[in-house]
Amino acid sequence: MASTGYRVVGQIREQILRGEWGPGVRLQPVAMAAVLGTSSTVVREALARLAGDGLVTTKPNRGFFVRDLNLQELSDLTELRCVTEELAARLALSRGDVAWESELIAVHHRLARIPRRSAEDPGHVDAAWQKAHKAFHLKLLEACACQPMLKLASDLSDSTELYRCWAAPHVEPGSRDVEGEHRAILNAALGRHADELVRLLREHYETTVRVVLDSGIAEESAGS
Repeated sequence: MASTGYRVVGQIREQILRGEWGPGVRLQPVAMAAVLGTSSTVVREALARLAGDGLVTTKPNRGFFVRDLNLQELSDLTELRCVTEELAARLALSRGDVAWESELIAVHHRLARIPRRSAEDPGHVDAAWQKAHKAFHLKLLEACACQPMLKLASDLSDSTELYRCWAAPHVEPGSRDVEGEHRAILNAALGRHADELVRLLREHYETTVRVVLDSGIAEESAGS
């Protein structure tokens, strides 16, 4: 894709992951093109790319839609993520060097300094925190040096992050010590404790599933 196409993909990805459109909402390329300052063709190409990443779905003769809310799918995606990241994390701990450790510490430091909720809208996850959060989890795995595995981990991260954003307005910000979870994950990685790291990652992701389930968004979506 040309640079404009990559820019538009990134912008639409951020809008979806911020929860600007709810589950199953139809995406209008012409209207989106006007807002993004590009052509509807570029927007359609971007949406097709995001469909390949699992954030957008297509329906014959109807167009593009934000993916639907599907809690069974969230559970399945989370299990796939746990299995994928277990292998990637074990490889990362065996292959990572001091430079990787230093970068991981720096990425975690940035994450720890960014408020999780938006100052302007405390009911939503802060966009800068989202980016730092994903950067931390991917840096954790980066030393595995297996690009297909890292691409899968990235796509699964985006898919599960979408559910987190949908649930955020229904969840009290202090109901979970996410920062503590990240510190424990960092310490396990730096200590090269593979079994502990794998256990913590699974608990981290499965807790997110429980938070989404407890938020009630499934009932809300069913009643809309």
